Amino acid sequence: MRNDRRLHCGLTVLALALALVPCAARSAGAPAIAAFDDAFVKVNDYTLTIKAHEVLGSRTQTRTYNYWWKRPDKAKTLIVDGDGRGSGGVWTGGDTVSGHQGGMLSFIHLKVGIHDGRATSLRGYTIPDGLIQNEVDKYKTIKGELTQKGGPSVDGVPTDEVNLAVADPSQYQGVTRMILYFNRNTHFPVRQLRYAGDQIVADETFTDLKTNVGLSDNDFPF
Repeated sequence: MRNDRRLHCGLTVLALALALVPCAARSAGAPAIAAFDDAFVKVNDYTLTIKAHEVLGSRTQTRTYNYWWKRPDKAKTLIVDGDGRGSGGVWTGGDTVSGHQGGMLSFIHLKVGIHDGRATSLRGYTIPDGLIQNEVDKYKTIKGELTQKGGPSVDGVPTDEVNLAVADPSQYQGVTRMILYFNRNTHFPVRQLRYAGDQIVADETFTDLKTNVGLSDNDFPF
């Protein structure tokens, strides 16, 4: 009986060890991600500007977003340039967004589903999808081959380049490869590219990042 218990315990430990292998392999393959995680744990809130260009079939969309985020799950966006200028939304967890359109109807606020076309980008990216920590998390969770190398200078900033060759593009709107460039000094992302074959279908730059600015719940009216 004791031998059976020992065998059972041994198999359990082995199973747990094997379950942790993919995560360990991901960390080993991209130390820039681990460095980001270490830096991000010290962040309570941030503001950020994201410039995004997306392609879907024959359609394109170019936007500049201002982002606000506060732990644990409050986010706000405002489109300050490009398609949909003046539109904004607030997400406080869950599957709904409170927002408004730009222009003359900006005073009308509605609650819609998080995946509603009025609350997403051309390629269907949601408000929480655009949060930098969630962008990084995709490189941990999407199945594929992850590698890292020294990256190019982005706006004068030295970077580490993390590449993910997506194992099943059909699960991600045909995206075959994703590249995230991390500021080598701050360890935060500064640019991201998504490819469908040889075509760039999403190009995002992350600028004007300010952390621990003292945002309150009142900054996220829902």
